[in-house]
Amino acid sequence: MSKISREALTESVGSLLKNSHEVKKRNFLETVELQIALKNYDPSRDKRFAGTVRLKYVPRPKFKVCVLGDERHCDEARAQGIPCMTLDDLKKLNKEKKKVAKLANSYDAFLASDSVIKQLQKVLGRGLNKAGKFPSPLNHGENLQAKAEELKATIKFQMKKVLCLAVAVGNVGMQCDELTSNINLSINFLVSLLKKNWQNVRSLYIKSSMGPSFRIY
Repeated sequence: MSKISREALTESVGSLLKNSHEVKKRNFLETVELQIALKNYDPSRDKRFAGTVRLKYVPRPKFKVCVLGDERHCDEARAQGIPCMTLDDLKKLNKEKKKVAKLANSYDAFLASDSVIKQLQKVLGRGLNKAGKFPSPLNHGENLQAKAEELKATIKFQMKKVLCLAVAVGNVGMQCDELTSNINLSINFLVSLLKKNWQNVRSLYIKSSMGPSFRIY
């Protein structure tokens, strides 16, 4: 159960959007982040949590997905205008760290055929793992476009060595109710991951790329 009232959240989202649209309009689409500070956690001793949740609305429309596929998946990807690379393309990177890092930085997420996933570490090393972008599996018969759209709408919460997290939950081009819906879903999912639920939440803020922060908890 959320401890943030719908009215208070809607008001904060409205203020954030007003600031972005009327006070200081930017010439690019600002992303909206949910910023989380935790408490009563010891990252060195407590089990670190991780989880993904699919939001109702795509937070980042320019989110780029690349298919690391067998010939059949790459043919499908090309036909649908989705970037792709074959195993032979990946082998040309020669496991060079800089080239693998460049690949990881070029896309927000990856999909990979089963046959390719099994060979990734051998061909690329651990570069995609280190970047937190290990591919999601892609099976034959699945709708490639739908799978890519699902990735675009999915966000990940992962606790590392610090008690602060930030995830993209929307953008300033969204309607107030769409953004509110995404934020609400994100918060409820995050709280479900925490060992003591709301008792582990110190504070929650929402912030657009260039705008001020708005405290919502």
